[in-house]
Amino acid sequence: MKTRHQRTKYIFVTGGVVSSLGKGVLSASVGALLETRGLKVSLTKADPYINVDPGTMNPFQHGEVFVTDDGAETDLDIGHYQRFTKATLTRLNSFSTGQVYDVVLGKERRGDYLGGTVQVIPHITDQIKENIYKSSKGTDIAIVEIGGTVGDIEGLPFLEAIRQIRYDLGDENVLYIHLTLLPYIGAAKELKTKPTQHSVKELRQIGVQPDILVCRADRSIPEDHKKKIALFCNVKPECVFEARDLDSVYKMPVVLHEQGLDQIIVNMLNIWTGAPDLSKWRGIVDVLNNPKRRCRVGVVGKYVGVVDAYKSINEALIHAGIANNAAIETVYLDAEEIVDERADEKLKDLDGVIVPGGFGLRGIEGKISTIRYLREKKVPFLGICLGMQLASVEFARHKLGLKDSHSQEFGPNSEHQVVHLMETQRGVVNKGGTMRLGAYPCKLLSGSKVHYAYGETLSVSERHRHRFEFNNKYREHFQEHGMTFSGLSPDGELVEIIEIKDHPWFVGCQFHPELKSSPMEAHPLFREFVAAALDFQKGRKPAHG
Repeated sequence: MKTRHQRTKYIFVTGGVVSSLGKGVLSASVGALLETRGLKVSLTKADPYINVDPGTMNPFQHGEVFVTDDGAETDLDIGHYQRFTKATLTRLNSFSTGQVYDVVLGKERRGDYLGGTVQVIPHITDQIKENIYKSSKGTDIAIVEIGGTVGDIEGLPFLEAIRQIRYDLGDENVLYIHLTLLPYIGAAKELKTKPTQHSVKELRQIGVQPDILVCRADRSIPEDHKKKIALFCNVKPECVFEARDLDSVYKMPVVLHEQGLDQIIVNMLNIWTGAPDLSKWRGIVDVLNNPKRRCRVGVVGKYVGVVDAYKSINEALIHAGIANNAAIETVYLDAEEIVDERADEKLKDLDGVIVPGGFGLRGIEGKISTIRYLREKKVPFLGICLGMQLASVEFARHKLGLKDSHSQEFGPNSEHQVVHLMETQRGVVNKGGTMRLGAYPCKLLSGSKVHYAYGETLSVSERHRHRFEFNNKYREHFQEHGMTFSGLSPDGELVEIIEIKDHPWFVGCQFHPELKSSPMEAHPLFREFVAAALDFQKGRKPAHG
């Protein structure tokens, strides 16, 4: 008989064979399934890279930076965790080798180790364990994803640490899930299990025996292959699961539940839970499979070659589509290819456009040309962070007639710096973690478009990641020409949201609304932006198919 547990139990998720198999989505899906059983979960990402955090890493290499309420710049997998679960995520839920070594070396400098030799074992592994325990306080189940791929030299201290945790806490309190790839070899017309066998062998040499294997493949895995994997990898046949390629990650919880993954987990951890309720997840799958409407939304940016650079925006559009019972085709456009005379050619088939955040001069004029086209043609527009700042520049140039307008970031010598550097950011040299980061309150203007979007409330909290702000000396001039400042900081000093009244949806926000969106509850600004895009599409002749 299963009994209620009195302490946090741990699930460690590792990956093998190749990177980018979807450990983050798997971890998030496991968390979602356990929440449907009434359990309180935490999710943590342990990354082996040396960087202290991804805040200064190139989006082309690492994808987007996900920001938590407390201002931590984290790995994009933290975004998966938030979208799939109700877990409260803070800076404790994402840590790297760089952070671990920083703490350990700080202790050594203070003399905390009493002059002893500082080593990977036990000092580094002990700090990894301490970080894991801190991030899981007060929860029933802690799901910890180990970044990288088994066999990477950087990951060895993390794997040793999770081996020790099972030794410390006992078999009933720790579970290992390993995600691997089963490649299909066309010439042989066969899925191959050998890479999975080698990956598990690598793990076992370190002292970690997986309890559950989840096998990624582009097709169904035959039962005889599952039995072979179980035999050679020393796991029970019922603990080998299939993770086929899906057209939406939001189908994964239902797919894994139907194979019995959550039941196996609670059995192996000896946990009593309520019956799972997947009605909301099934509802999401139903909308994804049977949308009633469709529209095309453009994202005009500078990192369009790597979709993960705009991961949360892409997902927030999907969420907004679900809320509107619609399928969204997202089209990524390179801002450098858009100039005034080519804007119509590039944008004419879109029902709405997002101009997202970013850093650096490249593509700025293309984004401004895009915004001008959207404002003048009354195409739905959502500007996020830099997108809002450039909407201010465009408005000043072409509506107010201030031709030399720019952001101080890109035009330090321009006469009209309608966006300028925050006082607290002047003279900053170390770029990591020094921006306006995390959750800040915002007061909404009663009767505005964004007030309608958010509903009853006139005060919201949103997450920021930027250095530059709207220059208040131009505020009155903007208002005289039709710009509404519909969101301000509580003291009225910082502009958080701008909008244009006589436009179907022209909204720019200083914060990142995509960071607080989920398939269960689309962010209000994305939801209403997509609603406006659907209305715009409806008026087109011919309509998109």
